[in-house]
Amino acid sequence: MQKAPEEQTVLVIGAAGIDIVARIDGKIQMGTSNPSRIRTSFGGAARNVAENLARLGQPVGLLAVLGKDRPGDEMIAYTRQAGVDVTHVHRVDNYPTGSYVAVLNEKGHLQYACDDMRVLEELTASYLTYHQDLFEAASLLFLDANLPPATLETAFELAARYNLPVCADPTSRSLAPRLKPYLNRLRLIVPSVAEAGILTGQTFEAADREATLSAARALVNHGVGIALITMSEFGLCYATPETNGHIPALSTTVNDPTGAGDALTAAIIYALLNDIEIDDAAQLGAAAAALALRYPGTIYPDLSLDKLYKELSI
Repeated sequence: MQKAPEEQTVLVIGAAGIDIVARIDGKIQMGTSNPSRIRTSFGGAARNVAENLARLGQPVGLLAVLGKDRPGDEMIAYTRQAGVDVTHVHRVDNYPTGSYVAVLNEKGHLQYACDDMRVLEELTASYLTYHQDLFEAASLLFLDANLPPATLETAFELAARYNLPVCADPTSRSLAPRLKPYLNRLRLIVPSVAEAGILTGQTFEAADREATLSAARALVNHGVGIALITMSEFGLCYATPETNGHIPALSTTVNDPTGAGDALTAAIIYALLNDIEIDDAAQLGAAAAALALRYPGTIYPDLSLDKLYKELSI
């Protein structure tokens, strides 16, 4: 018998770290200090997806690696309080907890970003194998492309062993190629336009809806179950073997784009687990992204299905 949605656990594997985001007050001046508004929060693509799922009421467990340091302690406590099972998060003393530094312009658009995720070297294949019981108990696996190649291969092997659908985020242009060998094993992939271009070998702009739809269909032709490509302010395109479409971005103030894509991904996963059709799931994803963009932080703290539907009705 299939489990009810509230009994289905999503297993999330990947990056967890500290976000430090600076939004410049005026025009960026190179080679000097810029007056800014700077904020710090807990982030990491996988951890963000896990927290958003938990805030939507979805049972979720996280496999990640943190340093044995104060930021790691605080992140564990915060993420647990948000509703994520962090029992099996690995702590190491040879690397610090990961971090991400972003600089936004006066309009809230990302200009530069740096990350120190050396700790992910300790997110090993043996770590996953040790916790394979979590794969057996889960109903769906989400992972980001931060996983080292050998770890990524083991994640897909364990998912296949336990007949576990896999959803993935390419995370960045440099990491996207890691997912190429596994496209035909993905239930869902959520790349940006740039990441989709790398995965399909196509070059196109975010404003080009037809080219983005073509890339989504190309990913499906490579075996992806659902390909959803985010197009920044131009919305998103999606494709499945049966349908495809475009959802415009909801009109909203851009306060901070950090985490908007992770909110979108979590909302879509939640919708799919609750048997919501992909067309409606994509709408809910766009609503989650709009809430995250407006919020001056990585995660919108009051996320709920009701809030998503209210966002769509505005």
